[in-house]
Amino acid sequence: MLRGTRVMRIVWLPGSDLLEGECHCGARHVAEEPAALWEWLLACPDGHHPADPPVPAVPLPAAPASTPVPA
Repeated sequence: MLRGTRVMRIVWLPGSDLLEGECHCGARHVAEEPAALWEWLLACPDGHHPADPPVPAVPLPAAPASTPVPA
């Protein structure tokens, strides 16, 4: 998949008639018409509200030691 600081992407949302656009600024928008979505993407920054940055993952605690099951 293409990556970069100026990449804009449109993907189909499975199970629907909707498309989701993702702008290089991080903003996302859902629409039915591809032309409307491209107009929104190319209008950056007008109407764009970047998504919140991802929350860093917190490591899970280690699992307790297991004891063997008697045969």
